[in-house]
Amino acid sequence: MRVVIIGGGAMGSAVALFLKRQGGAGVDVTVVEPDPGLARASSALSAGSIRQQFSNAINVRMSQFGHEVIANAQAWLGVDDEPVDLGFVPSGYLFLATGSTGVLEANHAVQRDLGVPVRLLARDELASRFPWLRVEDVQLASLGEGGEGWFDGYAFARALARKARSIGARWHRARVTGLEREGDRLRAASLDDGTRLEADAIVNAAGPWARSVAALAGVALPVHARRRTVFAFSCPTTLPLTPLVIDPSGCWFRSEGHQFIGAWTPGEHDDDPDDLPLDEPDIALFEERLWPALAHRVPAFEALRLTRAWAGYYEVHPLDHNAIIGPHPELANLLFVNGFSGHGLQHAPAAGRGIAEWLLEGGWRSLDLSPFAYARLAEGHAFAELAVI
Repeated sequence: MRVVIIGGGAMGSAVALFLKRQGGAGVDVTVVEPDPGLARASSALSAGSIRQQFSNAINVRMSQFGHEVIANAQAWLGVDDEPVDLGFVPSGYLFLATGSTGVLEANHAVQRDLGVPVRLLARDELASRFPWLRVEDVQLASLGEGGEGWFDGYAFARALARKARSIGARWHRARVTGLEREGDRLRAASLDDGTRLEADAIVNAAGPWARSVAALAGVALPVHARRRTVFAFSCPTTLPLTPLVIDPSGCWFRSEGHQFIGAWTPGEHDDDPDDLPLDEPDIALFEERLWPALAHRVPAFEALRLTRAWAGYYEVHPLDHNAIIGPHPELANLLFVNGFSGHGLQHAPAAGRGIAEWLLEGGWRSLDLSPFAYARLAEGHAFAELAVI
């Protein structure tokens, strides 16, 4: 079997890795990536975190496998006994609810059923455990006590790629400019260097650029490149290692060494255009919205100092903020692994394994990823994820 993977970030590298792990010499894998240094890739520009606190069981289970790979990176990704350092920092996510607690409680029930070490904290216990938080307006909180943390997304993507190459996957530096379609199948990918790659299957792992790749096959894919700015800041007051705090205002923050990073999560009514330039971080957002929210939640942050900012793209799927995984219903050898809306890095191992199983074994095996099928787009059937950051 010949498989062409379009995109060599964490997602495309994970697909390549599991195809070669499971298919060996029986599968020929070529990853097409125009930017092998991943300078603009979401893998390199993300905040690099992993959590098990999702509202959907399948997202929880994908994170559980992602944690297995990330926390045991040497076993999964080591090559020639060289150390794999992802800089993984075990720490929990802390979700706060200031109004209704129903969603937090329902999510908690799903998570506990799947063995997630998560705990609900009433206001008094929250204040006791995190005295640096302002909690007067908090009704309930959910704290992950295992299986969560943060890591170096760039190192993770490169480690996935290195492992995939070590077992036979090939990388081709170029950009896909055309997809040849014959009836209900794709036959080949044309590249901007003049190369034509024939394929039995083509996997769209192009991240924020997935929509334009799908269009080459005449397929509509509602995945949008939405700029997200991450801010690094210092605080003169020494705080302990914080969890990754998700505030109902729309902000999140966490420790990053001796400093902190944080960002704003746009709501459904925010003006959120596509393809804004990455070399122009939204500094005004920090002054106007993020800093006031941070200072409200952590009084010590009133004296914070912004030290740097950078921007990357989320590949947003607005219908339900959940991924699109699996084959196109009319082009069965075109497979999607797109639209993760901010949780793709942590789900790359499970998604890559799933695509490999579909191609090599004809169906989902380790996890049933059918809820992410492309078919739900035509039906307008949302498979909503409520815990979106």
